[in-house]
Amino acid sequence: MTDQQLIDNLRIVPDFPLKGIQFFDVTTLFKDPACMEEVVSRICNLYKDKGVTKVVGIESRGFIAAAAVACRLGAGFVPIRKPGKLPAQTVSESYAKEYGTDTIEIHSDAISPGDVVLIHDDILATGGTAGAAVSLVRKFSPAAVYLNFIIDITDVPRTAGFPAGVQVDSLLSLSEN
Repeated sequence: MTDQQLIDNLRIVPDFPLKGIQFFDVTTLFKDPACMEEVVSRICNLYKDKGVTKVVGIESRGFIAAAAVACRLGAGFVPIRKPGKLPAQTVSESYAKEYGTDTIEIHSDAISPGDVVLIHDDILATGGTAGAAVSLVRKFSPAAVYLNFIIDITDVPRTAGFPAGVQVDSLLSLSEN
């Protein structure tokens, strides 16, 4: 399957969640079995030789591919969620995003020192959520952290940088315009 075939299966929603934002909806990729297989296979191929022990999915669309990738890589799955959604003790990180501020949480026992962690989310825009996720995961002293997205929206200014030593990969690079 080509990049263009994946792109052709995206739903683009104008003015969501706010006027002026063009939302790339990956759920249309997930409902198509061939697209879902392609997304998961491409992600797994990128990290199959990295020794990944935990795959972290960022709420909520990040959960979908992250869980499938974790199963295929023989790794554990760890959710990063919005405040108050995880039932046990958590560690949190606050951050700015393109239309406000937010906080994310992870269970305090989710990652062990020395784990090799792949953080996955559907879309990289400003980088705020992903940057916060990297900061959160690094609190656990993992051996390595990788960051993966299905789509990198290349013309959105990044508000957050990623620390040195974090490999960032995306399956598709698209523009909002």
